[in-house]
Amino acid sequence: MTDTKPATPTSLPEELADKLRPHHFLIAAFLLAYPLIASDFWIVQIGAQTFFMGLIGLSLMLLAGYGGMVSLAQLAIAGLAGYIYAILGENSMNLGLGWPWWVVIPLALAIAVAFATIVGTLSVRTEGIYTIMITLAMSVALFYFCQQNYSIFNGFKGYAGLAPPQVFGIDWRAPVPFYYLALAVGALGYFGVLWLSRSTFGIALQAIRDNPRRMAALGYNVRAHRIAAYAVAGLLAGFGGLFLVWFNGRISPGTINVGNAINILVIAILGGLRRPIGPFIGALIFLLLDNFAIDLIDRDRFNLVIGAAFLAVVLFSPDGVLGLWDGLKRRLAKTAAERGKDMRVR
Repeated sequence: MTDTKPATPTSLPEELADKLRPHHFLIAAFLLAYPLIASDFWIVQIGAQTFFMGLIGLSLMLLAGYGGMVSLAQLAIAGLAGYIYAILGENSMNLGLGWPWWVVIPLALAIAVAFATIVGTLSVRTEGIYTIMITLAMSVALFYFCQQNYSIFNGFKGYAGLAPPQVFGIDWRAPVPFYYLALAVGALGYFGVLWLSRSTFGIALQAIRDNPRRMAALGYNVRAHRIAAYAVAGLLAGFGGLFLVWFNGRISPGTINVGNAINILVIAILGGLRRPIGPFIGALIFLLLDNFAIDLIDRDRFNLVIGAAFLAVVLFSPDGVLGLWDGLKRRLAKTAAERGKDMRVR
């Protein structure tokens, strides 16, 4: 994770145009046509959920992959955005303030970013295992704060009856609109992080990850760059949190417990922390195992299945599934080159 070399400053549109291949267009066409060929279960439970869980994983990838900071507070930040949406908007418990969505959603995202900035301000004072522990501590603190403050968070029951607002007369809770909304926000997050990684800020962040002392000697404000990265990651997690409560229709302290917070880490590492597409691939694998492991093993043993998959990926490819794919491509290229050399000798 720490040996990724900083990218050179290039224009993202130019780089995309240079790297686009036919299979990229096929994947884009498949994602757009997916609701036409899939059932509602596959559209929402697998498709849409992959995008917003991948978005929360992407917030962790931004911090860990480009900043070298592993945070276990990303689901807590997402959950806080969901709680703000439930408290300021409408819910079935009649405990919401009933504010309009165009006020509630920006406020939920702003508070998520503010909380992420606080997490960053406290955690950038530490490194390595201490960063993991302090972000985990803040995640657990928010869990108990929500569970024990009945007057604000309604205790362990939380809030139910949460749904996306109807805009332009469209029911965004319906499977197909919800899928395309999640796809659009997931794509914006993906390309946004891709652009950020090529920007001056992103390159400085990667250089700080590799050698913070040298960057400080060159005049860069190391702490400010790291805190800013937490703020951007908080925005991504906030969007993911809104989709999470729209998908579940409710939010409670159980949504942000330690087990679910660690699942975000599993998703990011399964896919790979080197590239923004990794968390989306990890989310897809995680959700497929979550939904279909019951066909292979008892439902209660799901953690055993996901743990075995996580262990296999970490042991055989520290870069996740993307690392396995890169290794396979290198071997195929090497085999093709050796065959070409043999044919020329003959």
